[in-house]
Amino acid sequence: MPQTLIVVEHPVLADRLTVLRNRDTPHGDFRQALYEAAAIMAVEVARDLPVKEVEIETPLEPTKGLRLRDEVAVVPVLRAGLGMVEGFLRLLPDARVGHVGIYRDEEDHVPVDYYERLPRGIANARVYLLDPMLATGGSAVAALDKLKGAGAKRLELVCLVAAPQGIEAVKDGHPKVRIWTAAVDRELDENAYIRPGLGDAGDRVFGTA
Repeated sequence: MPQTLIVVEHPVLADRLTVLRNRDTPHGDFRQALYEAAAIMAVEVARDLPVKEVEIETPLEPTKGLRLRDEVAVVPVLRAGLGMVEGFLRLLPDARVGHVGIYRDEEDHVPVDYYERLPRGIANARVYLLDPMLATGGSAVAALDKLKGAGAKRLELVCLVAAPQGIEAVKDGHPKVRIWTAAVDRELDENAYIRPGLGDAGDRVFGTA
């Protein structure tokens, strides 16, 4: 079985992650850093996208080149995952975009569904599920369940900060789904927040904290 947890190491990504972690970062700078971090992650996760050979005409002569072979879809988990979409579309402008709305009940820490809109052709696409935080893993597992139920077969989860509990939950529920992250943090606290983490990513990216 291929490696299912990939921690992306990149100096610029590490720099942006530090900006995201800093509690004094204003929401505009947080949003920009999240976009830039997502763009770096997009480059890394897209390295093994399949390609096909095509014939083209340059201004001087015929030649052969490579184009992406398959459809790509990005599906953010609302709300925080929206902050990662533009970073992926900067690299993959033709990707289809779906949305899955799931929030965590603050008392029971269980996922609650409230919205779903997925692009057509998802069964044949490479699908990237986007969420900056992988905490308990409940929302991620629920979103992956939804995507598989819609026919998606090639799924990958892209986050920026992951807790060990969330990683294990995804591995247990979807053992073949690769998890991409910029950092594996220490633990979850009694309120199921990632420590050291970066706070509530949704509130910080939209300035609602």
